[in-house]
Amino acid sequence: MIFSRFLPQEGSFFELFNAHAELIVKGGRELASLVNALETSPDKLNAHSIAIDEIESAADAITHETVALLHTTFNTPLDRDEIHQLISGMDDILDLIQDVSEAIYLYDVRRLTQEARHIADLCVSCCERVRSAVVLLNNMDNAHAILKLCKEIDQLESDADRSMRQGIAKLFREEPDVRQVLKLKELYELLELVTDRCEDVANIVEGIVLENS
Repeated sequence: MIFSRFLPQEGSFFELFNAHAELIVKGGRELASLVNALETSPDKLNAHSIAIDEIESAADAITHETVALLHTTFNTPLDRDEIHQLISGMDDILDLIQDVSEAIYLYDVRRLTQEARHIADLCVSCCERVRSAVVLLNNMDNAHAILKLCKEIDQLESDADRSMRQGIAKLFREEPDVRQVLKLKELYELLELVTDRCEDVANIVEGIVLENS
């Protein structure tokens, strides 16, 4: 049918969102495993880094597919700008996760602090809630549950920011090696940025819910 490609494809968009959100969780968990492996299993660092790269590449492919579908679909389930902002924001999360992985390699980091491991765990929690919120987006009857998840993400981001500041303060007080201070400070900030990007997505999702419910 000549106009078939312009028919509504609501399901396709939500399937793509969900697939990307699943990769966000996998990336977050690989990041936490990478951070913990510095202390427990340094021989597995490369495997975790490769896994993160593969996850990020798969997510990029979904992002490109979503944008392409956006350009060939006449009727979309959400506003076009909302769709673009959401998938781009989700992609930013995995970009930051990859940045942390690359920084650990480039800076030749051999150890991380308890605060850094805690922030990595908060990243996982944020990623899991992003997935949970995105999965519910196909039905605005889920508005209350979605907004609750967005609030939880905001709280987790605040926890990560507080842990980052505490960790940096402790570094300047207790770490004698200036190079180590600079490397760990950068990693603290990158890890916290992962939670920032999750909060950005939560804000986008919240806007979508308030606009459409």
